[in-house]
Amino acid sequence: MEIDKILHSGDAEDPKSASTSSIPKKGGWITLPFILAMVTGISLAYGGLVSNLIVYLIQEFNVKSISAAKIFNVVNGCVSIFPVAGAIIADSYLGCYSVVWISSLISSLGMLLISLTAAFSKLRPPHCENGSNLCRSPSEFQFAVLYISLALASIGMAGTRFTVGPMGANQFDKPKYQGIFFNWYIFVMYISTAVCSTAIVYIQDNVSWAWGFGICFAGNVIGLVLFLAGSGFYHRIKPHGSPFASLGRVIVAATRKRNLLLSLKSEDYCQDHRNMTFIMPTKFFRFLNRAALKTEGDAELAGSIRKSWRLCTVKEVEDFKSLIKMLPLWSSALLVAVPLVIQLSMVIIQALTMDRHIGAHFKIPAGTMPVFISISTCITIFFLDRLLFPVWEKFTHRPITTLQRVGIGHLLDVLSMAVLALVEAKRLKTVQLHNIEGHDNAVVPMSVFWLVPSLALAGIGEAFHFPGHISFYYQEFPASLKSTSTAVVALSIGIGFYMGNALIDLVRKTTDWLPDNINRGRLDNVYWLITILGGLNFCYFLGCACLYKYQNVENSTDASVNEK
Repeated sequence: MEIDKILHSGDAEDPKSASTSSIPKKGGWITLPFILAMVTGISLAYGGLVSNLIVYLIQEFNVKSISAAKIFNVVNGCVSIFPVAGAIIADSYLGCYSVVWISSLISSLGMLLISLTAAFSKLRPPHCENGSNLCRSPSEFQFAVLYISLALASIGMAGTRFTVGPMGANQFDKPKYQGIFFNWYIFVMYISTAVCSTAIVYIQDNVSWAWGFGICFAGNVIGLVLFLAGSGFYHRIKPHGSPFASLGRVIVAATRKRNLLLSLKSEDYCQDHRNMTFIMPTKFFRFLNRAALKTEGDAELAGSIRKSWRLCTVKEVEDFKSLIKMLPLWSSALLVAVPLVIQLSMVIIQALTMDRHIGAHFKIPAGTMPVFISISTCITIFFLDRLLFPVWEKFTHRPITTLQRVGIGHLLDVLSMAVLALVEAKRLKTVQLHNIEGHDNAVVPMSVFWLVPSLALAGIGEAFHFPGHISFYYQEFPASLKSTSTAVVALSIGIGFYMGNALIDLVRKTTDWLPDNINRGRLDNVYWLITILGGLNFCYFLGCACLYKYQNVENSTDASVNEK
């Protein structure tokens, strides 16, 4: 499957570290149930927390709708940004196993506190009816408990969700088996997300918030216990130092030698001891070449580096340059994340003001709406992998490139926001027609299913650009940084959540489009603004993609692009 090639983040670990001695080898399929138990538990905890968080803050903590959306973005941003820190800690100090169980323990504590806020009324402000002017804000103590629980849950989930995948892949020697593991890994994550967006959200809305969060807490704990129960079976790879240390050494060494003249002889540059040939550093960012320029006292006679913060190998310099070349494309991913995060938060607020009934007795929870993105993404990935991509390759005699996939996803995201803007304009006209704009977030007689087309388009776009981004970075990152290549994608999403908050603040300060009562605002104008920004970003991406030259052409499915 295409997903096999996309998500081999487990290949980043050093395969030479696998034991070949007489000691019985660990790892293999016996570890699969224990690792998938952890994936299930942490996915239930994450989905149960974020799927209905906005509704919980509004209904139980009397937080205004826009403020609730901003808190939601901060939580998701933390879960997406902190995986980079988790990857560094795992590679440098503790290893994947320790990071996974420690992070899961932290997230369990966070979910326990969240469950307590739902169970004990003293940890929440008095309940008030929707639209009432007598609502009391939470006390400082109540806010403190809430924020501490959200912080613990976010940090713990970030450290677990994006570290357990590589650890699972490390249990297998063959890429084929690693691919099978990732199929199950992705499947379990999506199934858990769907369960949270439907069953858990329904329990939270219709039975009890305490029961809903409590089930997620129990899932987190059970997953952790089962994961630890398999400790004796895991193949653990020892930490081999931070992959970012060499990047720092390149900058420091080049700065220290900034006054030296560059040599035109390859033998004057420090070479990788595994490479028997002399290679010249490229002319791109020539300033950095000084980091590999040998001077007296830098290296010993045997060729080993004596002062690593003064002399680097040509390979280390070129690895650093390859990251610089990818920065423009990575920056374009930030404005792809912004529409998605705005959509995730604002759609839930819209759903609260729309008719969510199916029949006379069943009412769709507002927090369930993002499930349409997940469903659309799953269906589209299967369709692309089994039908569209094979047909494309048959008729064009070349596979679709990773950047082509990303570009299609960009365009679909822009289209999704345009459709959402049109739907919101219709909703506001309905508000005016029934003269209910004076009522705080009153329910509009308009079906919530009007939001589904834009959510489906967003899911289709995600099926294109998200795997495309992961595949691109995994393919193009230096071998020493493969383990953190997928974390770069998570980092762009995390920054996108905070950029979304900044955009909300800017809009609220400069316009009247986003009042707490969206029935009085112009949320459609916000969507049109994001549509325009997304269109400009798409043009920027096209320019960056056209100028980019693939680094690992010999191993790339995109090699044909560079052969034109």
